[in-house]
Amino acid sequence: MLTCERPARALSLLPVVLLAAPLFAQENYEIQVYAAETVAPRHTMVELHSNYTISGSKDIVDGMIPTELAFHETLEITQGWTPWFETGLYVFSSINRGYGWQWVGDHIRPRVRAPEEWHLPVGLSISFEFGYQRPEFSPDTWTLEIRPIIDKQIGRWYLSFNPTFDRSFHGPGVSQGLVFSPNFKAGYDVTKRINVGVEYYGSLGPVAGFDALSEQQQQIIPCIDLNLGPKWEFNFGVGVGATRTTDHLLIKMILGRRFDWGGRKTKSDG
Repeated sequence: MLTCERPARALSLLPVVLLAAPLFAQENYEIQVYAAETVAPRHTMVELHSNYTISGSKDIVDGMIPTELAFHETLEITQGWTPWFETGLYVFSSINRGYGWQWVGDHIRPRVRAPEEWHLPVGLSISFEFGYQRPEFSPDTWTLEIRPIIDKQIGRWYLSFNPTFDRSFHGPGVSQGLVFSPNFKAGYDVTKRINVGVEYYGSLGPVAGFDALSEQQQQIIPCIDLNLGPKWEFNFGVGVGATRTTDHLLIKMILGRRFDWGGRKTKSDG
């Protein structure tokens, strides 16, 4: 029988992980502010993250392929195992002028959340995303992302804050230790089917001392989310970079579909 003890132990590990783990920049592959809810047991969520950089880097920098006019496609498959635990798998790919369509890398992301039985005033979960990207696309090839997730629905407003920490294990970012990369989303339900809002993505530098503002990555994305039914997810946004180290203009879209493998009906199923 499932209890709340296991998620409680997993969530309690956050301070230990942050202290034990002494960078990588905001990547234009999976641009998303997470909600705290996890995929239900015996359900699978399949998402396509499609991002196109209109104005970005034009030259090879530190061996990395330019991002301008690059199309990034990410396949994300998330399986729900218990009411409080899921695992996500990412496959990154890129189409760049002169380089063709290439495999970029893979990540795996286990996530636990606070069960509903805790009756917390906010949604709360944490994910640990670990994986590899080829050096042509990221100088830090092996990385870990630690992402706490806090969200809240207040009337027509939806708010989510992801105070994310990144850690490189191979590449120039190793010496930086933990890097603080906060994400935030605020959305408003214009109708039952349309939510408009804004997303923020940053990479501020090592927690021991943030980078100068001009060296940080800051991106603002006005966005729209459509309610196409309980099995679908749709998000579209146009991102504007606020600093010189951030890609200046991009378009992103997320299309997701939830599959039920015979599990009990959940609230998200309608």
